[in-house]
Amino acid sequence: MTQFDRRIGPAVQFDRAELDEMVQRWVDENKRCESLGDWKPLAEMYTEDATYGWNYGPKDDFMAVGRDEIRDLALGQEMDGLEGWQYPYQQFVIDDRSGDVIGFWKQVSERTRDDGTHYQVTGIGGSWFRYGGNFQWSWQRDFFDFGNVSSLFLEMITNNAMSDGMNARIQRATSGRLPGWYPVGKAPVPLW
Repeated sequence: MTQFDRRIGPAVQFDRAELDEMVQRWVDENKRCESLGDWKPLAEMYTEDATYGWNYGPKDDFMAVGRDEIRDLALGQEMDGLEGWQYPYQQFVIDDRSGDVIGFWKQVSERTRDDGTHYQVTGIGGSWFRYGGNFQWSWQRDFFDFGNVSSLFLEMITNNAMSDGMNARIQRATSGRLPGWYPVGKAPVPLW
């Protein structure tokens, strides 16, 4: 048995129609939250004990443990300043054997360059979810191109295209380690 086999445990089969409905509910709620500029309501789509994390470069991991931290940290603190950004999903890959779902998304700002194009992170961004039943995720890990995110934010700073919220977000992030941020490999649950 490989490490991967131990991770997913005994064979479990999920109803494909239920997984498809979960994905549609997720996309619909994401769109609603984007229009509100508030992603915290998405927390209800996670189990009480869910975990949500990502890596941010060579030194830092982010991890929220439990629905409350997901609401307050991942969807609150970490999305604060990203009002006006959209994350349109491009494609989903669904494994009804394991309940794993991978969604590929773009990260697009409402701000535009002089030529009219939107500031957008290039490369591939996405989320890897694990279905926990009852139309809730039990696990989420995001992935994105750190270099392209950094490059875009530098371009936006240089062009004075950052919103006040984004500038405040950067100031918060550079003022010290925020709740939910850990040195790589030191989060309370493993990233992978």
